[in-house]
Amino acid sequence: MNSTPRPRGHDLRKGRHSQPEQIYVLTSVTHRRRPVFADFHLGRIVIKAMRHHDLNGNVQTLACVVMPDHFHWLLGLGNGIDLPRLMASIKGYTARRIGERIDLGGEPLWQEGYHDHALRREEDVQAVARYIVANPLRAKLVERVGDYPLWDAVWL
Repeated sequence: MNSTPRPRGHDLRKGRHSQPEQIYVLTSVTHRRRPVFADFHLGRIVIKAMRHHDLNGNVQTLACVVMPDHFHWLLGLGNGIDLPRLMASIKGYTARRIGERIDLGGEPLWQEGYHDHALRREEDVQAVARYIVANPLRAKLVERVGDYPLWDAVWL
């Protein structure tokens, strides 16, 4: 019998279900919270990966922000992909592209797993979007949301 405890994230994935047309907030964090995306050009790689899935009809991005060590992505999930495949695609692509540009010292770019939250009908999608794009304000990276370069929302 293996007495090594499993990471808590494993339990969070039990029963994970992707539902097309559902609105989700997805969050992923860099390994050891390394502030890779403090470099604007590296953060744009994450935005490009998100945009790719928009253009292919896999998702409809409603709002997103790429912070120095993580991202939040509010999206409507399409029919052609589930959450695990979507996140594997985003994390795999960005890890390869960023690994071509900087030395990650043999460590992964991303922490294992990700957080997802399916919005309930009573949740205000625009309020969630405002909360997401205000992350740089709360982190005191900027004084105005418009001064932060790595965010977007459909309500502009």
